[in-house]
Amino acid sequence: MSSNKASFFTRLRRLCRLAVWLFKTGKNLRGIDGGCPESRNRAVIELGRGALAALDIGLEVGRPTPEHPNGVLVAANHVSWLDIFAMSAVYPSSFIAKQEIKSWPVLGKMGQNAGTVFINRNSRRDIEPINRAVCETLQRGQNVSFFPEARTSSGLGLLPFKAALFQSAIDAGAKVLAVALRYYDETGKRTARPSYADVGLPTCLWRIVSMKKLTIKVDFVCVADTAESEDRYALKDKIEESIRAVVAGDADVAI
Repeated sequence: MSSNKASFFTRLRRLCRLAVWLFKTGKNLRGIDGGCPESRNRAVIELGRGALAALDIGLEVGRPTPEHPNGVLVAANHVSWLDIFAMSAVYPSSFIAKQEIKSWPVLGKMGQNAGTVFINRNSRRDIEPINRAVCETLQRGQNVSFFPEARTSSGLGLLPFKAALFQSAIDAGAKVLAVALRYYDETGKRTARPSYADVGLPTCLWRIVSMKKLTIKVDFVCVADTAESEDRYALKDKIEESIRAVVAGDADVAI
């Protein structure tokens, strides 16, 4: 066995703990009071922290959480399904996710109960009603997170951002928070192992539990005021450039 891999016992233990976490979380999410934001936020934070703890994943917040966390559109780069748990652990919000996740065993149901907005990425007809729904959610003071790359990358760079869903923040007069996610191995080097790009969920999960150590770093890069943006394209460019600068910041990489 390679010295940079976790033992088989460690992998099995992590998978068992994840299974227990899934069972407990599924029960807890069914009891969320949709009319109580505080209760929902606590449940989402516990969801994120619990998933990372089950898999022995470390979490570092590189920059402090903004002071005004309500009614914010959160845009982040997309590397892995772990992104959702890392962000939830420090900044509770609803997520916009691809429609396919809705049919995933357990995770799909959990997403629905946690307020996830599922969209069909192959249909442009979905954009207007989704923007309207996100706008209304933001106006109610609830945070909404999404991944403007629209698909996962290796995490070592950034894919071009899509501008369409930034319109919801402009319509709501909401601020946009830029978040950069980076993954590190046991040596402290950037790694693409947890990436969900071009692999299935079982393969991705096995890669993650096989790592000796995994740490996710979350940087709150900047907050953009939509009143200062001419349109969604200018807003998209500002957020994309700020996240790209952080994601590209580590030159020493271990694949």
